[in-house]
Amino acid sequence: MGSIWFVVGMVLLAVAGVALGWWAHKARIAELERWAAANGWTHHGPDPALARRWRGEPFDEGRSRRATEVLTGPHGDRSALSFTYSWTTGSGKESTTHTAHVVALLLDASFPTLQLTPEGLGAKLAKAFGGQDIQLESEDFNRAWRVESSDLRFAHDVLHPRTMHRLLEADFSRRSLRIEGDAILAWTGGRTVPDNVPPMLSRLAAVVDAVPDFVWLDRGALPPRRPGTPTAGPGPAAGPGAAPPWGTPPS
Repeated sequence: MGSIWFVVGMVLLAVAGVALGWWAHKARIAELERWAAANGWTHHGPDPALARRWRGEPFDEGRSRRATEVLTGPHGDRSALSFTYSWTTGSGKESTTHTAHVVALLLDASFPTLQLTPEGLGAKLAKAFGGQDIQLESEDFNRAWRVESSDLRFAHDVLHPRTMHRLLEADFSRRSLRIEGDAILAWTGGRTVPDNVPPMLSRLAAVVDAVPDFVWLDRGALPPRRPGTPTAGPGPAAGPGAAPPWGTPPS
C-alpha cells in the first residue's frame, strides 16, 4: 500500500510541476506583451531563423540553438530587436543550457564585421593563441577593449577618439558589442530583461551616431540625421503574429 501512495505522490508532483511550468510560461508571455504594448513594440515569440542570422559570439557556440521571446519595435528612427538566445554545451549529465539577452539595431548600410570585447582572461587567452587585437591610438582604450575586424580601415574609421572616449565610460564597462552586416548588436548573460532593452539600445545608437559621414557615404547610405536629407524611419509596424523583419539571414 505504501508503494502505491508513493507512486501516486510522484504522479501528483509531476502534474504539479507541469502546471507550474505552464503558469510560469504564461506569466512570462504576459510580462513581455505588457512591456511591448507600453513601449510601442510587438512580441513575436520564438523565431528559429534568428538563431542563424549572425555569426560569432554567442551564436557559434554549442548546439540546440534557439531564439525566443522575440520583441521588435522602433528605437528613435531605427528598427530594433530584442530576444533571448539559448544554446547547449556538453552532453548527458554534463550538458548545460546557456542564455543570453541580445539586442540589435538595424542599419541603413552593410558594414564589415567589427567586434569589441572587454579585456579579460578570455580575451587574453584568445590573443595568446593568435587571436586578433587591433591596436588604436589610445593606450587606455587598448587596455580596456579587444578589437577584432575583417577590415582594419573600417575599425580605425569607426573607433575615432570621440567614440573611444565614449566606450571608456562606465555604462559600457564589461559589455560586448558587434557591428555585423546591416546591424549592430550587444548581448549580456541571462534571458531577456525588458527594462534593460532601452538603455542597451541607447548605447548602440551612441556608437552608430558617431560613425563618420564618409563611412556611410562610401557604402551608398545617408549618414544618420544628416542635415537637409531625410532619415530612414523604423518601417511599418508588424501586426500581431507577423514575422519580424530579422529572421531571414542576408544572402
